[in-house]
Amino acid sequence: MNKTSKNNVLLKLFFSTLYISAFTFGGGFVIITFMKRKFVDELHWICEEEMLDLTALAQSSPGAIAVNAAILVGWKVGGFAGMLTAVWGTVLPPMIILSAVSFFYQLFAANPYVALMLRGMQAGVAAVILDVVCSLASGLSKGKRPSDLCILVVSFTAVFFFQVNVIYIILTAAGVGILLEVMKRRKERASK
Repeated sequence: MNKTSKNNVLLKLFFSTLYISAFTFGGGFVIITFMKRKFVDELHWICEEEMLDLTALAQSSPGAIAVNAAILVGWKVGGFAGMLTAVWGTVLPPMIILSAVSFFYQLFAANPYVALMLRGMQAGVAAVILDVVCSLASGLSKGKRPSDLCILVVSFTAVFFFQVNVIYIILTAAGVGILLEVMKRRKERASK
């Protein structure tokens, strides 16, 4: 990739993450939906399976999922420079908005219209998060292994009905994934 082409990719990456971050309300899972639409569906820089992997890594790593996802997507698209570009594009809007909100906090906290607006936004955010869940789950169901769908159902059941800590779910799912891969490789070696 020549320098001009790489600069164009980095510029597009910066403005894409800036736009996504500026107009995303509701947390990291919402930003993942917009990243998927932009980088998988529109720009075709990442395939859907890679986005699922990056989402799993972003969620299971310490820190904000939006920043973690930006780091991973940026690295995948443009290496170290892409990572820095995506992170700056992701953190600038909330940093600016939160600075303004903190400066005018008393005005925002006492304003009933702001409170009503935020309450209305909660329903929209819930719908977007549900969209993420359905999209990622449909990506898993298209996979070749029924064990992925089984892990999804068991994990959901453990969290939703039994309030099992998410850390245990992630560690157990990672262990099961490693175990299944080791078993698959042993089976392939035995068949040769």
